[in-house]
Amino acid sequence: MNSPDSIKKLRQALRLRNYSYRTEQSYVYWTEKFLKYYHPRPLKDLGSKEVSQFFNHLSTQQNLAASSQNQALSALLFLYRQVLGVDISWMQNLVWAKKPKRVPTVLTPDEVRQLLKNLSGIHWLMASLLYGSGLRLMECLQLRVKDIDFGYKQIIVRNGKGQRDRITLLPEKLIDLLKKQIVEVKKLHQLDLQEGFGRVFMPYALERKYPNANQEFIWQFVFPSINRSPNPRTGEIFRHHLHPSTLQEAMKEAVRKAGIPKRATPHTLRHSFATHLLENGYDIRTVQELLGHKNIQTTMIYTHVLNKGGYGVKSPLDVT
Repeated sequence: MNSPDSIKKLRQALRLRNYSYRTEQSYVYWTEKFLKYYHPRPLKDLGSKEVSQFFNHLSTQQNLAASSQNQALSALLFLYRQVLGVDISWMQNLVWAKKPKRVPTVLTPDEVRQLLKNLSGIHWLMASLLYGSGLRLMECLQLRVKDIDFGYKQIIVRNGKGQRDRITLLPEKLIDLLKKQIVEVKKLHQLDLQEGFGRVFMPYALERKYPNANQEFIWQFVFPSINRSPNPRTGEIFRHHLHPSTLQEAMKEAVRKAGIPKRATPHTLRHSFATHLLENGYDIRTVQELLGHKNIQTTMIYTHVLNKGGYGVKSPLDVT
């Protein structure tokens, strides 16, 4: 199997299993990098020795971060298992790079208020959702009209990290604004339909099962892009959601204007959501469910805030 055939089959396997386009891009990137490293040797001749050498190259010479190394390993595991149908028991013995444990950056409630004061319009609404509902940035951008349940005051996060669905809360303060946003989305969608468009990207399996659903209003993104664009997989013109950089850049400027001495990103608002819930006495299992963490150990990282100032120990300087 040559390189073009390998990449083509890799894409087909990923789409068949409903992997996101971002994951597809990542897996294709690492597979191409692996094949280029051993060019012109064919893929069928690359085994455990070559894979090990490749990862040694990534960790020592490329000095890649642990997350990137693990991403590359996941890509090659998928390639060998799902595309080549090769016994990969030898790959299971490869050592996954250990991610350094870091305490997440968290804003105080006052810092969150100051940050939001320096945002406006759609940027304010998205940032408020990240903080008020604990959403990841892409989960917010990928919200569809049907995913917001005003009756039960909840948000249904579809196909979140790890391809898991979950339910999180919908802040009451945002209900009226979100309803107005959805009214605007409907106007934009009707205009698209009148001009012969109105289609939206659908998850691969649903696109095959419901071929006309991509024109329905309930499937439209809550935060649609200003311009239409081609579907990177099919070339079909449709209206996607806003680009992540839209909020990232707005938040960077808002942090600067607010004078917050922290490196705060959109994901910092999710960290702050979890931390403030724990500070307010909510059960860690509840917080785990709202965040969509598979393992409670992941949620435990936010308990650091409960150990105020060095595990709750009072400095001797403060008692003299």
